[in-house]
Amino acid sequence: MKIQGEDNFLGGKLVIRQPAEGFRAGLDAVMLAAAVPAGPDEEALELGAGVGTVSLCLAKRVAGLRIVGTELDAALVDIAVTNAAANDLSDRIGFLAGDVFDPPAAVKRDFDHVFANPPFHGDEGEASPEPLRARAKMDGGRLGDWLAAGLKRTRSGGSFTAILRADRLAEALVALPGGGVTVLPLWPKAGVAAKRAIVRVRKGGRTPFSLKSGLVLHEADGRYTKEANAILRGEAAIDY
Repeated sequence: MKIQGEDNFLGGKLVIRQPAEGFRAGLDAVMLAAAVPAGPDEEALELGAGVGTVSLCLAKRVAGLRIVGTELDAALVDIAVTNAAANDLSDRIGFLAGDVFDPPAAVKRDFDHVFANPPFHGDEGEASPEPLRARAKMDGGRLGDWLAAGLKRTRSGGSFTAILRADRLAEALVALPGGGVTVLPLWPKAGVAAKRAIVRVRKGGRTPFSLKSGLVLHEADGRYTKEANAILRGEAAIDY
């Protein structure tokens, strides 16, 4: 697999190698990592880890947190392992090859926190001619199965967090439990419809559905807002 250089994340605190072809992690990965309510000495699981960007961002923010990431593509697992070592996080993060819907035996247990960045598209539209990109971007209408897989691995009282396309929220809510669900929209700019939303589920929670005011990412002139910039630089988490 051809590697296209290195990308900096969290204001240069992390350096991530990514493939030249296929899905490339960016802002969504950082936002998801910032939204996972993990603490030290807990265990977390990432479904569909890719090259490990989300897990690495989360581990950098939460000292002592132990993370396992699963990824279907063995070549991406190799890159993720390399990225963990390059950022001195191999002692707390491990990556395994495995299917989200048929995970390795090592992760068939409960975790304090589970998180995922599922493929953004369902079975609509034309798939990318690049196989890696198509697999990363299209779930074949299985968003509900992704969410169910995440909740299955979450301990009672723990959290499952996912970042989704905002226009797929209705589809997601049908698949999620009736209680303990919180949604935080990510607004590109003030007054512009949200394109992404972060969904957090407290497993076994009975609190009613909560829609938060959300986070505005850009000022009118295109600059990141103060709040978004602090998250992207690794100086703040998403608290909601």
